[in-house]
Amino acid sequence: MGKKIGFIGCGNMGGAMMQGILDSGKCTAKEMITSDRSEAALSAKKEALGILTTTDNREVAAFADILFLSVKPQFYESVIEEIRDTVRPDQIIVTIAPGKTLAWLKEKFGKELKIIRTMPNTPAMVKEGMMGMCPNEHVTEEEVTQVREICDGFSATEVIPENLMDVVTAVSGSSPAYVFMFIEAMADAAVAGGMPRAQAYKFAAQAVMGSAKMVLETGRHPGDLKDMVCSPAGTTIQAVRVLEEKGMRSAVIEAMMKCLDISRNM
Repeated sequence: MGKKIGFIGCGNMGGAMMQGILDSGKCTAKEMITSDRSEAALSAKKEALGILTTTDNREVAAFADILFLSVKPQFYESVIEEIRDTVRPDQIIVTIAPGKTLAWLKEKFGKELKIIRTMPNTPAMVKEGMMGMCPNEHVTEEEVTQVREICDGFSATEVIPENLMDVVTAVSGSSPAYVFMFIEAMADAAVAGGMPRAQAYKFAAQAVMGSAKMVLETGRHPGDLKDMVCSPAGTTIQAVRVLEEKGMRSAVIEAMMKCLDISRNM
């Protein structure tokens, strides 16, 4: 038997993480439990995944060796108040809320616990997530490795210092929204050019996915890869010229800096 895993909250992110962990074989359905306020959500998860379910967050906290708090940030304080007398020093608590620092978590729990602060993103739903992780001083390297291996089922992971967690929120946590807007805009232009809508989305999305894969697999600088596409006096360099004229780079940077600022002040 492996580690028993609990999720408080079974929304889109929690559900994606559960599915990825189960599919990876790191945990069986009988070793996983989730809680939620919604009976309908619990019923759906039980039917889809075969896991244990409950409306009692304390039951999840008592069951789990590794406990994921997968509720929205505004509910963290009330959930912690509910479970803090149930959680144990031998458990690993994994959080996914932006802005909730290790110091804040320690204060709200009111005792010394093993806590790993993380920031996943929605591509975890298709097992292509990116997650930053920051453990507190009570988590051993072996325990960090255990959690990373569990999360490998739905996401790539990197251990980072806590001062970079808000940057992770901007560069990977929130950025799928920016990418979806880019794909939608490209598809709109393709439709304007006469391509059917469904086909336009496929062409645009595949181009983005393939480009990202080139960055990750070739190890070449994104500017170098961009230059490869820009033939002298060709079509691409003219499109790049217009994007530069319209301030694409600056817009992305300013958007991410605003995201970073909001995350730091949550």
